[in-house]
This record gives sequence, structure tokens and C-alpha cells, in this order.
Amino acid sequence: MTRTRWIGLAVFLGLAAVAALVGALGVDGTTSTYAELDKPAWAPPSWLFGPVWTVLYVMIGISGWLVWARHGVHWSLTLWAVQLVLNALWTPIFFGEDAYRWAVVDIVALWIVIGILVAVFARLSRAAAWLLVPYWLWVTYAAALNISIAANN
Repeated sequence: MTRTRWIGLAVFLGLAAVAALVGALGVDGTTSTYAELDKPAWAPPSWLFGPVWTVLYVMIGISGWLVWARHGVHWSLTLWAVQLVLNALWTPIFFGEDAYRWAVVDIVALWIVIGILVAVFARLSRAAAWLLVPYWLWVTYAAALNISIAANN
């Protein structure tokens, strides 16, 4: 692999890491806030979110990089960036503002953009599309959880 491709991979992983850091560093007390919420019985424990999101952010970064490595700066990478911004905004909305209903709006928009991105990426790189499927499934679960929390709190 060429130096340029390695740098590209680092950039895409770095962008995904920035989205993760917005949530992790931008809002204090997420664990205690989550513990205090009226959650459904099927809600995961708070310790699970870190490992799951770490794997998903790596997959998101690799997915964008695969499309870039094959097609260059393709218009679909705008969608990739949009989903990353929506993803990054969710934690400050949900935990920072305690705006659970607005967080539902954000996560539904995120879910739609990921679905479109999977369909677009499938035509450009099957591997890139498949790397986004676990993310889409997790966001589906997270959206259901967000909707339940918004209804109960």
C-alpha cells in the first residue's frame, strides 16, 4: 500500500475519532445521567457503549476510506461526512441538553442517512457497505432505546 493510501486511512480513522471524541469529551456525566434515566428492561448497561462504539467508529472510518481509495473524492463521501456529523451531535443533544425528543429527531435522520449511504456504497464498494451494516443495526437499536427514553423521561 502506498504512503498516500496509509495517510488516507489515518485521515478517515481520525475523522471518525473526532466524532467519537465530541461525545466522549464534550459532555460530562453521561454514565450517571444514563443510570438515572427511566429505561426499558432491554437497555444495555452503560459499560457496553464504549467497546461497541469503538469498533463501530473503526468500521465507519475504514468504510469511508475504502470508497476514497477506489473512487477518490466521490460525492458519496459527503453523505459519509453528514452521518458522522449527525452521529457527533447526538451525545451533546441527548446528554448535554437532556433534549431526548430532539435526540430522536437526530438519530432518525442519522438512521436514514446511514441507510442511503449503505445503498450508495454498495454500488461503489461492497466491503464498504457491509462495514456500515453493524453500525446501521446498532443505530436502529439505539433509536428504539432513545424513543423509549424520550417517552418515559
